[in-house]
Amino acid sequence: MKEGNVIKEKSFDFALRIISLYQVLKENNEYVLSRQLLRSGTSIGANVEEASAASSKKDFINKMAIASKEARETIYWLKLLQRSKLVKYDFTSIMKDIDEIIRILTAIVKSSSDNSKLRIKN
Repeated sequence: MKEGNVIKEKSFDFALRIISLYQVLKENNEYVLSRQLLRSGTSIGANVEEASAASSKKDFINKMAIASKEARETIYWLKLLQRSKLVKYDFTSIMKDIDEIIRILTAIVKSSSDNSKLRIKN
């Protein structure tokens, strides 16, 4: 992994945390929500990785926007698990991580979109 790419590093580390939480959920016989969480939580980094090999600026923005949507879906599953109390788990840190990832992805999509609009106008 290229050093210095904050969103790649954070989304990869977050995926590892999601895998660990998935294991906890499975040990507690929670299979439905755990699969949803695993899918969306690991998809964030996969889309960020795909964006790094985008064929165009539009493709890059699209992949990052998909990563952002997956992050928002992930926060939904985390909130659902937290509030349902299906498992005993401290969600504080993982919720901070996903909030930070969403902020970074939103900024990337916004600034990339703004830059694309400037090039089109010029």
